[in-house]
Formats: sequence, C-alpha cells, structure tokens
Amino acid sequence: MKQDEPIVDMITRFTDIINGLKGFDRKFTNGELVSKMLRSLSKDWNSLRILIENIKDVNTYPLEELYGTLMTYELNNVETKEKTRRSKEEMKEPPKKQIALKSTNDEGSSNTNMSDEELDDLVLLAKK
Repeated sequence: MKQDEPIVDMITRFTDIINGLKGFDRKFTNGELVSKMLRSLSKDWNSLRILIENIKDVNTYPLEELYGTLMTYELNNVETKEKTRRSKEEMKEPPKKQIALKSTNDEGSSNTNMSDEELDDLVLLAKK
C-alpha cells in the first residue's frame, strides 16, 4: 500500500493483481487472500491489522467483510485526523480583532435632506 493511498484504490489494485494471477490458473484460498491483503497494508494500519489477526480467523474471514472493515476504519480515521488538524489550526490562529467604526455626520452629506421620520426608518433598518 502506498503512503496516504485511499483504501478503495488499494483494494482495486489488489483485485486487479489477483484477477491477473487467476488468469494464469493460479488458485488462492480465501485465507491466502485475506492474509496477503492484511500484509500489504501500510504502517498506519498496523493497529487494525493486528486486531483482525488476533480476533478473527483469517482462514474463514470473508474478503468482502475485510474490505468493508477497512473502508469503515479509513472513514473514521480520516474524520478523526481532520478534527485533530482543525483543532491544531485553531490553536495556532491568533484571535481575530474586532474593530468599531465611528460614524460622523458631515454638513454636506445627503442625510441633511432626509426628514426625521426617514432617519428613524433608516436607523430601525440598520438595527435589524
């Protein structure tokens, strides 16, 4: 498995290789396929690989179920890594400064032509 390769790409590559070998009349048992798949996982997957090897009987563990387990693990692992990355970025990011702008009323502005009622409406609209 290549570093940072999605598991779906790895499964596709694995299946293509196995199908090519089957074309040469090479026969594989389910246990052999599961073992080969687990061995080909990168170091990032060691914890899951060891767990599966210790809990499941590799010879009877269905290959399709292994694929599902690997995809689920990847989804959960990606979400966890993304949350960790975001929290680290937030910690590095300095707090945003807020500023307040002061309003002035110039003598030559168009507001002098407005009636008091229009100004009240404008203030009410700005508050909303």
